[in-house]
Amino acid sequence: MTWLAALFALTALLYAMVGFGGGSTYNALLVLAEVDYRLLPSIALVCNLIVVGGGAWRYARAGHLDARFVAPFVLLSMPMAWLGGRLPIGRETFVLLLGLALLAAGLLMLFERREAAAASPRRTPGQFALALALGAGIGLLSGLVGIGGGIFLAPLLHTLRLATPKAIAATASVFILLNSLAGLAGQAAKLGGLDHAGELLVWWPLFLAVLAGGQLGSWLGAGRFSERTVKRLTAVLVLYVAGRLLWQWAQGT
Repeated sequence: MTWLAALFALTALLYAMVGFGGGSTYNALLVLAEVDYRLLPSIALVCNLIVVGGGAWRYARAGHLDARFVAPFVLLSMPMAWLGGRLPIGRETFVLLLGLALLAAGLLMLFERREAAAASPRRTPGQFALALALGAGIGLLSGLVGIGGGIFLAPLLHTLRLATPKAIAATASVFILLNSLAGLAGQAAKLGGLDHAGELLVWWPLFLAVLAGGQLGSWLGAGRFSERTVKRLTAVLVLYVAGRLLWQWAQGT
């Protein structure tokens, strides 16, 4: 488990530097390590909670969190994440969905427009309905494959220019945190509460690894590295892992 913990720490470091949790990549690493796929979402979601918890608190304390802006996105995403966590899913379907999710996330991060991230926020008449729809769709996918969904939400918010970069980072952190909680609850309900918790404790080295990596990433991300450069490096990592997963799926997992 040593090499896996090291990769988890590196993933947490990279994702924390740009305000994400890393759930999608944790899942992919566990798939490649041939861990029981039924446990994968829960392990990844716990790691998400560890990494983004501090970030969400820091953004809120700094005044970047707008509860009225965040609310429509999480209103449907949380119940949908819980539902996704409850739904039974086969290994092949899980690997395919995770691979496609990583592919989409990597491309969104890689080709995010620079001017969109720097532009002034704009509000549209249908923004509330759009937020509900985005939250519901991302929430369902998040619950199914064990991610927080911020890796999809943040690039979309930048592209749509709905908030400032700091507000988007704060929104993504809270979105990941709440969706991870809801998805984890759904997974626990599906697999059995206390017994499931006992199975997760076996993976404590991974939880310590992401705690260390996430703290270091948050510190380094506070202006010591270009966020754009880190996003590009993270996108390359995500796309590589997506390719590995999709190749595995094509070969019949």
